[in-house]
Amino acid sequence: MDLPESVKKGIEYVKKGKLVLIYDAEDREGETDFVMPASFITPQKVAYFRKEAGGLICVAIHPAAADRLGLPLMSDIFRNVNSNFSSLKRLVEEKGDLLYDNRSSFSLWVNHRDTFTGITDRDRALTIKKMGEAVDKVLNGNGRPYDFHSEFRTPGHVSILKAAEGLMEERRGQTELSVALALLAGISPAMVICEMLDSESGGALSKADAISFASKQDAIFMEGKEIIQAYQSITSL
Repeated sequence: MDLPESVKKGIEYVKKGKLVLIYDAEDREGETDFVMPASFITPQKVAYFRKEAGGLICVAIHPAAADRLGLPLMSDIFRNVNSNFSSLKRLVEEKGDLLYDNRSSFSLWVNHRDTFTGITDRDRALTIKKMGEAVDKVLNGNGRPYDFHSEFRTPGHVSILKAAEGLMEERRGQTELSVALALLAGISPAMVICEMLDSESGGALSKADAISFASKQDAIFMEGKEIIQAYQSITSL
């Protein structure tokens, strides 16, 4: 199968734990995200993400892993609260609330139990790396039981994003794009992502500036539509 050159290079990069940049689409958020496998994160790389990207540092995971870890969407948690917290139901996003999609992909915010405050580069790197290990355990652990609560607690400082059940067929956000890239690369589908922001305007970094950044750094710029095309071509076989 003939993959786009950027996808080929992106696959090579994430297999080595190197940085790729993914742009979703003009008719969606119009944002470029830093993307890297969770298993390769370090405190130094967390610092790089927050300084050079500037958005929210999250971990996007495959829906099957989220289900086996017992991690629902945060919106579903609030929809099902008991009468003591019924007011929270009115806070939940509804169709039409988001201008870029039908829903968000936020699940829980967690810290690993060996962290202190959870926000430092060291603490976030530990939480992210252990999150990657947890995903690998439940997807490739030969059915051995794993208790998520034994290693993690909530609330915390690392946001977990649960990809849509149908991936590209259901939703085409940065969460699904990064997970699809991991599947294309044959690596564990737990990816660190972070939006690139413009330090001058405060808005999303333009596509042109993201491409320029990638060309000056050791990074690969990828179009979301190319990842979608590559993923669909493989799943249709």
